[in-house]
Amino acid sequence: MIHLYKNNGYNMVLDINSGSVHVVDDLVYDVLEQLQPDPGISGEQVADALSEKYSPSEIAEAFEECRELQKEGMLFTEDVYRGAIDHFQERPVVVKALCLHIAHDCNLACRYCFAEEGEYHGRRALMSLEVGKKALDFLIANSGSRRNLEVDFFGGEPLMNWQVVKDLVAYGREQEKKHDKNFRFTLTTNGVLLNDEIMEFCNREMGNVVLSIDGRKEVHDRMRPFRKGAGSYDLIVPKFLKFAESRQQNNYYVRGTFTHYNLDFAADVLHLADLGFRQISVEPVVAPPSEDYAIRKEDLPVIMEQYDLLAREMIRREKEGRGFNFFHFMIDLTGGPCVYKRLSGCGSGTEYLAVTPWGDFYPCHQFVGEEQFCLGNVDEGIVRQDICGEFRKCNVYSKQECADCFARFYCSGGCAANSWNFTGNINDVYEIGCAMQRKRIECALMIKAALADRD
Repeated sequence: MIHLYKNNGYNMVLDINSGSVHVVDDLVYDVLEQLQPDPGISGEQVADALSEKYSPSEIAEAFEECRELQKEGMLFTEDVYRGAIDHFQERPVVVKALCLHIAHDCNLACRYCFAEEGEYHGRRALMSLEVGKKALDFLIANSGSRRNLEVDFFGGEPLMNWQVVKDLVAYGREQEKKHDKNFRFTLTTNGVLLNDEIMEFCNREMGNVVLSIDGRKEVHDRMRPFRKGAGSYDLIVPKFLKFAESRQQNNYYVRGTFTHYNLDFAADVLHLADLGFRQISVEPVVAPPSEDYAIRKEDLPVIMEQYDLLAREMIRREKEGRGFNFFHFMIDLTGGPCVYKRLSGCGSGTEYLAVTPWGDFYPCHQFVGEEQFCLGNVDEGIVRQDICGEFRKCNVYSKQECADCFARFYCSGGCAANSWNFTGNINDVYEIGCAMQRKRIECALMIKAALADRD
């Protein structure tokens, strides 16, 4: 199975199962179009179909090139994972990451916030040090022989409970030595309370920091105001720029959200790059159609054009020596995710859990507040193994829409929470999100081709 597409003047070919990527001329592209429905057809059949465009010798040469690549396992390769999926589902699983909801409270009133200004369908609360310690103890106890563990301080706004964040990092460092573990702490913040002391601590202790900003001032302030309506852009931008520089432009992201109101989101990405940020993520809002800012199916043509525009501009800037990373275009063609990740995705509900301020476990932060998905708590551990079992079964072959999708080994089946919110089933897909993901992968592969071709 292969995927053929044209982008920015490049004829791209992806062999889906091997991950091989080819940039070909028009002749080979046309030959592969003939072979795609049935790779076993003869050279004579291909020659007959293309006889009006190319000479017999040209077609024969291109056909043989394709056959050689097929023999070398770089075109039309078999799917070696489909037959092993039952065994894969029974693999041993350990917990390796927690999302600590350190604060169910926030000092902003973002219009698209799935956490309802930090409340998550419930009460405002701050996680106590005791609950946080129990969560870290649970992670250590359930991580098996895995040494590297990850803990994300999330909210609401984590800086509203900053002392507990610091105390939990200190506790984690103590436990590392006792249990031969290594904690990688991360933090997501809106920046309102960010100061020099916090920056210094994060630069010492946090492996990554996500800084929330949506792009241009008018876009950001419309969707991320304070509760009394004033915008937050002018307050946070100087802090974020200072923070990014203090981290040598690495190990952070400025992370934004685009909505129906700024479908020209490429301008927001480029605005952030022009400000001086080099690690950028601007992602589509996920919201029910009833919301005025929700992405709609009819928005997709404009969104696809924006991804193409952004990809071309990123190539140009990279060649000029002023490139930047865009999270959704980052792709590794040599290594990439392991087989488990390619098949099962983020590991929500199995390897990755969210913890509420009062210590309840959920499959991920986007399920928090959905009581039917409460897995247990820090005192009793996981008591709903049946729910974990359902998440364990999620993979690219359990979803009909994924089985024949060229992007399946890059997106790993998409987000279970989005599937639940839009279909009522964690083992389905969010179709609008799938369309955008496919386009992002096409752009990412094209960028690799263009930058390899720059010399």
